[in-house]
Amino acid sequence: MRIISGKFRKKMIFPPKNFTARPTTDMAKESLFNIIENQFDIDSIEVLDLFGGTGSISYEFASRECLSVTCVELNYNHYSFIKKTVDELKIGNQITVMRANTFGYIQSCKRQFNLIFADPPYDLKGIETIPDLIFENNLLTNDGLFILEHSKANHFEEHPYFRSNKNYGSVNFSFFAKPQPSE
Repeated sequence: MRIISGKFRKKMIFPPKNFTARPTTDMAKESLFNIIENQFDIDSIEVLDLFGGTGSISYEFASRECLSVTCVELNYNHYSFIKKTVDELKIGNQITVMRANTFGYIQSCKRQFNLIFADPPYDLKGIETIPDLIFENNLLTNDGLFILEHSKANHFEEHPYFRSNKNYGSVNFSFFAKPQPSE
């Protein structure tokens, strides 16, 4: 796994061999960040990374100098690996790593974020409820963007806040946003 761009560009990160997390592929991650960088000045946003896994997306945002990233991961081994990597990269001032159940975190969080990224296990029970929970709990700023990574088995086109879907091989990103006054 590598960091694609920013101050840690080309930095290789090696999760343990027994890791169960599936990092977003480099091709999909690069395409995703091209989309994000066309919509946001990354150095002026606050990000929530749900189901942190390896921490790949959080490191990518920190490398690009975003204001802050809150990374939520329940699995203790994954959480510990992310914390260790954050310490090694000396980016603890940018990334806050929380060991928590994502569904519980969403319901108890009182902050808003400019961008929320969620990469749950593709077979996660309840994956279809995540967009509703994000919007019901008002976690996104008015001009914010929620991105859900999922398999081709999931379809969100009927969701009222759905905007688009991008497919990169086995990786699908669905994009959600609040309606703007002109819509």
